[in-house]
Amino acid sequence: HSCGKYLTEENMLTLLAPAKLNLTLEVLAKRPDGFHEIRSVIQTINLCDSLRFQLGQSLTFKCDEPKWLPEKSLVSKAASLLQETTKTPKGATIEVNKRIPLMSGLGGDSSDAAAILRGLNQLWDLGLPLPELVKLASQLGSDVAFFLYRGTALVRGRGEIVTPLPPLPHTWVALVIPPVPRIPGKTEQLYASLKPNHYTPGEITDRLAALLTGIEGERLLSNIFNVFEGVALDMFDRLREYREQFLKAGADCVHLAGSGPALFTLIKDKVQAAKIHESLQRQGLEAYLVE
Repeated sequence: HSCGKYLTEENMLTLLAPAKLNLTLEVLAKRPDGFHEIRSVIQTINLCDSLRFQLGQSLTFKCDEPKWLPEKSLVSKAASLLQETTKTPKGATIEVNKRIPLMSGLGGDSSDAAAILRGLNQLWDLGLPLPELVKLASQLGSDVAFFLYRGTALVRGRGEIVTPLPPLPHTWVALVIPPVPRIPGKTEQLYASLKPNHYTPGEITDRLAALLTGIEGERLLSNIFNVFEGVALDMFDRLREYREQFLKAGADCVHLAGSGPALFTLIKDKVQAAKIHESLQRQGLEAYLVE
């Protein structure tokens, strides 16, 4: 199934919220507002959470993942922000079914928040256009605006300036979620540990975006870059070992997903992709094969 399609039953709405990969993630500089200026090519993949919406008296959340807490999630913030901004008296019961691993660098929470904005906009008949939803999204977190577009996009600023790009040629993705301790506030910590020598002028991202608009799709794989890769390998205990295991399973090149600790490789050939995935599972690792 493709993520993002919704199905309506009687007063019921279901939206899929896809995970993402940063194919490039560059930090250009620290901004006067304390945030970092980024440039990134982001791609959604078909590993999705699913959210079910039903009209209700107040806002209530249910989730099949016991470690997921609505009050700590952008989901409740997104719903409250929309309610307050539009002064709507309506409520909703929202069921979140988690398939995207928590705090893994795959953007699950941001994607869920974007699905909340889209879903409640529809459920409550608010009729807000996309630019209005993008404004709200950028108040929630730097990846939320991207998830209102999905697909392949160039992201700039703090993440709130999103330009859709031609789609990435079809690729298989093997993912590993290493069993390393999750670090609270890891993204902030990773940004804080960047030094000026980590900053790049944005050329890597621009080159990848240009390749997507051209016909040189095969050269994409050599232009994948993540500023956090070196920093995360030092921050997450044993991440290097899991990267080695991934390479031994047959991956040519292993990359960090977002702020980690998830690791991924892109593979053109389905048979090779399945082999790598099976090898990872045999090693007892939490592994996914997606497109």
